[in-house]
Amino acid sequence: MKKFLIAPDSFKGTASASEICEIGKNAISKIIPDAEFSLLPIADGGEGTADCFLSCLGGEKVTLQVTGPHFSPVTASYAIAGGDTAVVEIASAAGLPMAGESNNPAESTTYGVGELICDAVGRGVQKIILALGGSCTNDAACGLASALGVKFSDRNGKEFIPVGATLDKISSIDLSAAKEKLSGVDVVAMCDIDNPLYGEKGAAYVFAPQKGADDECVKLLDKNLVSFSKTVERVVGISVASIPGAGAAGGAGAGAIVFLDATLQKGIDTVLDLCRFDKLAKEADLVITGEGRVDGQTTGGKAISGIALRAKALGAPVAVIAGDIGDNIETIYDMGVSFVLSTNRVAKSFSETKHRAKSDLALTFETLARMIKTVEIQNKM
Repeated sequence: MKKFLIAPDSFKGTASASEICEIGKNAISKIIPDAEFSLLPIADGGEGTADCFLSCLGGEKVTLQVTGPHFSPVTASYAIAGGDTAVVEIASAAGLPMAGESNNPAESTTYGVGELICDAVGRGVQKIILALGGSCTNDAACGLASALGVKFSDRNGKEFIPVGATLDKISSIDLSAAKEKLSGVDVVAMCDIDNPLYGEKGAAYVFAPQKGADDECVKLLDKNLVSFSKTVERVVGISVASIPGAGAAGGAGAGAIVFLDATLQKGIDTVLDLCRFDKLAKEADLVITGEGRVDGQTTGGKAISGIALRAKALGAPVAVIAGDIGDNIETIYDMGVSFVLSTNRVAKSFSETKHRAKSDLALTFETLARMIKTVEIQNKM
């Protein structure tokens, strides 16, 4: 076994997918000097999606100052790939790593993401791919919509920019300015999950705790998403509550449908087709993928599950390297994963180990290579 396809997602806040590819290549080569590699940085709609498209299609990265998740200026970027397609990551202007450990998803905004889209439309793009993963927000993309010209008003007719804590204050919605701005622009929203807008499997209960919400905050956010859904159905005439993926990025999946007339699609399948994954996997002896955490959510359409299903159909074995391994991952093996390795060598929390994430990644790749070498030696005896 010497042909490896390394196709990881990023380890959020510690290493990009491209960095992981290089770390893996260098580490395995130390143990298996004649190893051959195909490196395929993967993004399924989260951080790194723009770079993934640029590496496949070519293009340019546009950087500008926009409104950050806490309403302060930040520097963010998006990609113009293939000439007329803008790839905008919600994580670029409203990402969890940039929000810091004190983030409050009830108060954070996606406004800056809308500013990125405005800039892209001003440059004449005909298609926008909105990558929904990695947000720190729970505003159902109302901030994004506000930047595009959508007007939200309360019962007294006063305009405001809704956040998660004030979604229930929305009484009227005027989409006319945004519709005119986006006329002739096709929008696709890439998401890596299929959660509904609200409820036990919705945006607030499943994802808001990861963004800094306590139990009371989660209940508030969920209640407000219910209110938002009812208002949208009454005012706009669209029912979004149960659409798979509506709960992505704090309800931005639903917001993308309502405000951008977007189509939701699985990000991982789009990326794998674009990057010729099937051809590379057929030629590999082992496919190595991974992400920061593997748990029960992994099988819901994230990068690892998409890669595993593709590889299984091609007869290629899959190894997973993860920063952390949660409970209830058994079904991942039915999808085509052979085994899962954790990089957490000292059994400590992420805050205590993130500074050593890259070195631990290298050591874990070396461990994998040593396992392979040992098995091959035994088979020859």
